[in-house]
Amino acid sequence: MKSTKFNVFKIVLLSLAFGLVNAMSAAKLIIPITDSVDEASPIAVIPFEYVGTNAAPYDFAEVIAADLQSSGEFDPMSRADMVVQPGDSAIFNYSDWRLLGADVVVTGKYFETSPGQYNLVMDAYDTVRTKKIITYSLPVNSQNLRASAHHLSDVIYEKLTGVKGVFSTRVAYINVVGGFNNKTYELIVSDVDGENQAVVARSRAPLMSPAWSPDGRQIAYVSFESDNSEIFIQDLSTGSRRSVSNKEGINSSPAFSPDGKSLALTMSRGTGNLDVYVMDLVSGRVKRITDSRAIDTEANWSADGQSIFFTSDRAGQPQIYKVSKNGGTAKRVSFVGKYNARPRVSADGKNLAVVHVDQGAYQIALVNHKNGQILNLTDGSLDEAPSVSPNGRIVIYATTRGGKGVLATVAADGRSKPTYLPAEGDVREPAWSPFR
Repeated sequence: MKSTKFNVFKIVLLSLAFGLVNAMSAAKLIIPITDSVDEASPIAVIPFEYVGTNAAPYDFAEVIAADLQSSGEFDPMSRADMVVQPGDSAIFNYSDWRLLGADVVVTGKYFETSPGQYNLVMDAYDTVRTKKIITYSLPVNSQNLRASAHHLSDVIYEKLTGVKGVFSTRVAYINVVGGFNNKTYELIVSDVDGENQAVVARSRAPLMSPAWSPDGRQIAYVSFESDNSEIFIQDLSTGSRRSVSNKEGINSSPAFSPDGKSLALTMSRGTGNLDVYVMDLVSGRVKRITDSRAIDTEANWSADGQSIFFTSDRAGQPQIYKVSKNGGTAKRVSFVGKYNARPRVSADGKNLAVVHVDQGAYQIALVNHKNGQILNLTDGSLDEAPSVSPNGRIVIYATTRGGKGVLATVAADGRSKPTYLPAEGDVREPAWSPFR
C-alpha cells in the first residue's frame, strides 16, 4: 500500500492518493481515552443527582469525565474513590477533596419538570483556592441529553484552560464496507467521541476528501460515481447535494474558504497536469490560481482567507507552498525534509499540520510557515491526512495498525503520545468540523 500510495504523486493522481482505502468490514469508530500528558490535572466529576418521578434518564457525569479525559489534559477520579455521591454535596468540604488529590470537583443536579423535560444545574469547585468557580444551568430534554453533556464538558474545559472546548464538534471520515470485490464506500459524520454516527453518502464507487463548510452545515467531497472524479457539496440537514465540479479529467481536494463563498480545488481540465483553482460558489466561475508544469494540489486556505497553501513537486519532491487567493508567484514555506504534503492550517493560523517524511517514515508534523521550523508529532510509518481541531489543541489523522486503516489523535504541542482510535473495519481521511 505504501509504495502504491506515494508513487502516485509522481503521476497525475497524487491528489486522489490520500483517499485510497482497503475494504475490510463495516466500521464503527470508537474514540478511546487518550494518554494524559504529565501535567494532567486531577478532577472529580460526581454523578449528578436526579429529582423526578421517572427513572434517571442519563449519566451526565460519565460523559463529562470521558470527554475531559479524552483531551489528555485532565485525569478524572474513579467513582470508587469519591468521598460523596449524588445528593451528599449540599455542604462542600474542600479539605476532603484536596486530601484525595482532586484540584477541581464537579457536581450537578437535574429536575424533571415534565415527561422528557429537565432543568439542570452544574457547579464546579476549586479545592486549591477553596472557591466555587462555575455555576451553570440549562434546560435539557430527552432528545439532547448527550449533546447537553458535551456542552457541559465544553463549559468546564474553557473555564479551566481558557480555550474553547471541542466536545460538541464532529468528525467526518471515510469508511469502506465489504470485501475486495464488493466494496461500498461511506462518508460518515459522528460526534468526536464516536457516537451518533450518521452515513452522509454511500456509493459502490470511491468517496474521498471530505471538507467542512465554515458553518458546519455542509460537506464537500469527491465521488467517482460517474466513473470520473466529481466534487459534490451536500447539506447535512436535508441530505440534498449538488455537483460543483465534474470537468474532464481530475476534480479533487475541495476546501471551503473561511467565509464559505469560495471553494479551492484541484483540476486537470483534460490536460493531465494538476493545478489549484478557486471557484465562486454563487456564480460557479472558476479562476486558475497556479500555472505550473508541476503537480499542484491539496489546497487549504489561510486563516484570514487571503492566501492558499498547497502541495507541489516543483522543487523535485512534494513541499508546501503559499500563494495569494488571486494567484501570482508562489512562495515555498516548508524546507525541512524531502517530503512535506497535505497542509492543514492550525486554528491560530501560525502552523500547518502536514505529512512529513522522517527517515523514510511518513509521519505528522507541524510546520511554522513563517520561519519553516518543524515539530514532529507522530512516530508511525504511514501516517496521513491530518486535520486540526477548531481550538488548535489536537490533530486527528489516519494511519494503519494490524493491516487496517485507523484514526489517531495527538496533542498539537507534541506533549502526548499518539492515541489510536480503534474501529471495527477500515476508516481514514478524517476531517474535524468547525465549532457549531
